[in-house]
Amino acid sequence: MQQPVQLWADWVAILIAAADGFSGWQSLNDTVMGGRSQGQCSVSSAGLLMEADVVAEGGGFVSCRSPRWQPPLDLAAASALALELSGDGRRYKLAVAVADLAGQLGEMIPGGLRWVSDFNTTATGTTRVVIPFSELRPVVRANPVSLPLRFDPARVSRLQILHSRFADDGGENPGFRAGPLRLQIIRIEAVN
Repeated sequence: MQQPVQLWADWVAILIAAADGFSGWQSLNDTVMGGRSQGQCSVSSAGLLMEADVVAEGGGFVSCRSPRWQPPLDLAAASALALELSGDGRRYKLAVAVADLAGQLGEMIPGGLRWVSDFNTTATGTTRVVIPFSELRPVVRANPVSLPLRFDPARVSRLQILHSRFADDGGENPGFRAGPLRLQIIRIEAVN
C-alpha cells in the first residue's frame, strides 16, 4: 500500500509505513533453519515493535518483514530509505527484495536475493537512519553476491529488518548481541 509522493522543492518523501501502516509485517527467525531464537512483531499506533530473545548458536537472527507488495512499490523518485526507530544500541540490517528477474530467480534460492545494508541504533532515544540505495549490497543468505547486479528502486517488493550474527559483507556483525532485544520502528520512508 504505497502512499502518495510529497514534493517540496527538490525534496521527495514517500511514506512506506508508520503507526498501524505496518499491518501485515510478520516475524521470520532463525527457527526456519533449525535455530532457537524467538521473536515477534506487533503493530500499534507507535509503529512496529520487534521483541525477541536472540540465541547465537544454530542461526543467530530475528527479523520482522513486510508482506509482499503487489504491485511492487515504485521508489524511483527517491535515492534512499529513511528509518526512524527507538533502538537498543545494537547493529541491525535492512534487507530489500526487488521484483526483477534476479529477484524472481532469487526467490527460488532458499533465503532469496536481497539488497542489504547494516545500520547502528543508539541505546536510548530515537535514531534516524538514512540508507542510500547506492549502499545496498546484493546477498543470498548473508553471503555477498559478486554478479554485476543493479538495484531497481522502481520494483521494491518487500522490506525486512534483522538483527543477525552476520554483517552485510558476510562477516561477523560487530554489534551482534544474544539475549533480549527490543526495537521500535516508528516510520519508514523513501527520501531523495
